[in-house]
Amino acid sequence: MLRCPHQGQPARERERDAAVLRTAITLTAAALAGVLMLSACGSVKLGAAAVSNDQRISSATVTNEVTNLNSAYQADKAKIQLQFSASQMPQEVLSWLLRFQVREQMGQRYGITVSQTQVQDALASIAAQAKQSGVTTRDLAIANGVPPDQINELGRYVAIQDAVLNRLDGGTLPTANAALETLSTKFDTSQCVAAKSLGIQVNPQYGTLDYRSIGVVTTPDKLSALPGKPSPSPTGTAAPQLTPHC
Repeated sequence: MLRCPHQGQPARERERDAAVLRTAITLTAAALAGVLMLSACGSVKLGAAAVSNDQRISSATVTNEVTNLNSAYQADKAKIQLQFSASQMPQEVLSWLLRFQVREQMGQRYGITVSQTQVQDALASIAAQAKQSGVTTRDLAIANGVPPDQINELGRYVAIQDAVLNRLDGGTLPTANAALETLSTKFDTSQCVAAKSLGIQVNPQYGTLDYRSIGVVTTPDKLSALPGKPSPSPTGTAAPQLTPHC
C-alpha cells in the first residue's frame, strides 16, 4: 500500500502508515524515482473479476479503472515510477477495489461510520505526508495503483482505519514496541476476519487473494514447489497468505 517518509510525523501517523500505507515509494529528484478477458471459472460468476457475498466487481469495471490509471500515469510518467510492472495494473486495481470493500466491512463490524469531513481530514493528512517528499496525493495514488477517481475512496479507507485503531487502542497510541506490535496484530486479525466474512473469490485469471496484504497476487505454481516447502517469494517480501489466518 502507500507509504511516504515519516520524518517529523506524529506517532499516530507513523502507526497508521505502518498498519496500512505499506507500499514503499521510490523518489526521484523531481518527485517519484521511481483486459483481461475473463470467463466463468469455478464459482466466480461470468464476467466477474471477483465476487464477495452479494457484491460483484465486474471485469468491465476493472478494465475501465485500468484505463483510467494508465491514462493518468502516461500523462505524468516523467515524474512517476510505478511500484509494479505495467502488466500488473489489473491486479493492482482489483486489489484496491477489494481493500475498499474489506475496510468498509471492518467499519461495519465496529459500528463505525465516517463523515465526508473525516474523509477530507484523512486526505489532508496523506497530502501533508506526500508534500514532505515533494509529491502530491495524486502522484502517490497512481504510483501505488489507485486510479485518480478512487482517491476519495482512499480517504474513506484511511479514515475508517483511524477509527478502528482508536477503538483498538482506546484512543491512546501505545509507545512501547511490544504494545505497538500487539496493536498491529489486533488490527491485522480484524482485517482478516472482515475479509474472511466477505467470502471473497477472485477470478483465477487475475490471480488469488493474499489475506496478508488484501491484494491479488499471481497464483503460486504448486508444481514447482517441493513437497512440504512453501513456494519461493521475491527477495525481501513475505510469502502470500492464501488462506485466512484468523
